[in-house]
Amino acid sequence: MKRYCELTDEELIKLYRSGNDSAFSVLVSRHKTRIFTTIMLLVKDRYLAEDIFQDVFIKIINAFNEGHYLDNSRFIAWAVRIAHNCCISHFRKMNAWPAFSVVYKDDISNSIHQKEESQEQRIIIKETHTAVQALLDQLPEAQREALILRYYADLSFKEIAQTVNVGINTALGRVRYAIMNMRKIMEREEALEAV
Repeated sequence: MKRYCELTDEELIKLYRSGNDSAFSVLVSRHKTRIFTTIMLLVKDRYLAEDIFQDVFIKIINAFNEGHYLDNSRFIAWAVRIAHNCCISHFRKMNAWPAFSVVYKDDISNSIHQKEESQEQRIIIKETHTAVQALLDQLPEAQREALILRYYADLSFKEIAQTVNVGINTALGRVRYAIMNMRKIMEREEALEAV
């Protein structure tokens, strides 16, 4: 028998459905950073992200138990879609979306696995994450969301389209324009600094 870490997501799900709770723990551990980071970037509040993260896995457990997960699905894309929908539901209930200028209450780098790094490398990484977060905050909501789903959640353009309920070309365009807009913002900021 393979060790849990060697099993595919689908194999872990089958084990969980047959009553093996350890298999679900491995599945959560495997994908928690990507899912949590995606939620965090969408809601910009660590405590809210933690609450939504818990809701997401409750919904996942319920879907497994009720047979709503299809074995041919890619688990991470399906889980991110649930996370995305939970974020949207929260903001609909609150009748508000996070403002672009909100400062993150936590640094993304806290949720990313890091190797032993020098103090200088840690400072550079922290400054880079802060700069990227500031750029993300300046993007239109749809572009920011598409970029997060593409590069933080690692979804394909087809999966992004399904998650946000748009056509694949629209998803592709949003990511493309987000990158172009981030470049323009950086060029504008560099020009201002040169003055």
